[in-house]
Amino acid sequence: MADGDNKSTNMLARETAQLEEQLQGWGEVILAADHVLHWQKPWFPGALIGATTVLFTMVYYLDPSVLTGVSCSVMVLCLADYLVPILAPRIFSSSKWTTEQQQRFHEICGNLVKTQRRVVGWWKRIFALKEERPKMYFLSMISCLVMMAWIGQQVHNLFLTYLIVTFLLLLPGLNQHGIISKYAGMAKREINKLLKQKEKKNE
Repeated sequence: MADGDNKSTNMLARETAQLEEQLQGWGEVILAADHVLHWQKPWFPGALIGATTVLFTMVYYLDPSVLTGVSCSVMVLCLADYLVPILAPRIFSSSKWTTEQQQRFHEICGNLVKTQRRVVGWWKRIFALKEERPKMYFLSMISCLVMMAWIGQQVHNLFLTYLIVTFLLLLPGLNQHGIISKYAGMAKREINKLLKQKEKKNE
C-alpha cells in the first residue's frame, strides 16, 4: 500500500515538474490570472463579470458563424501561445520572480495535474459503471442528457454559454472565500429539516 502511495506521489511530482517546464513562459501571466480568479482584490469579481459580458455582447452583435467563431478562437490561442512567452519577460521583469511566486506557480501546476487526474478518474468510473451496471449507466446517461436537452431548449444557447463561462470563472473565488461551502451547508440543513418533518408526519 505504501509503495503504491509513493509511486503515485512520485508520478504526481513528475507530471507537475513537466507541466511547470511546459508553462514556464506563462508563469507571470498564470500568477496574475490566479490573483484575479481568487479575488485578491474586491473589485476582481466585477471585472470578471464585466469582461465576460463585453465578450459575449460582441459575439451576440457580430453573430459569427460556427466556423468563423472556432477559427477566431483558435487564432487567438495561437497568437497568445506565440506572443505571451516573448512579451511576458519584457512586461514582467524576471528579476522580480521570487521564491514565493515560484512556490505558488508550483502549487498551481500541481492543482492542474490533480484536476486532470480527477477528470480522467471520473471518465474511467463512468466506463466502469457501464461494464458493472449497464442498466444504471443507461438510465443515468439518458436522464442527464434529456435534462440537458430540455435546459438547452428553454434557454438561448449563447446566454447559457455566458452563464456557464461566468460561473466557471467565478468558481475559484467562490470556493476560496467559502461561499460555496456556506450555501451548500445551508441547503443541506434545509433538506435535513424537510426530511425530519416528513418522518414526523409519517409517524
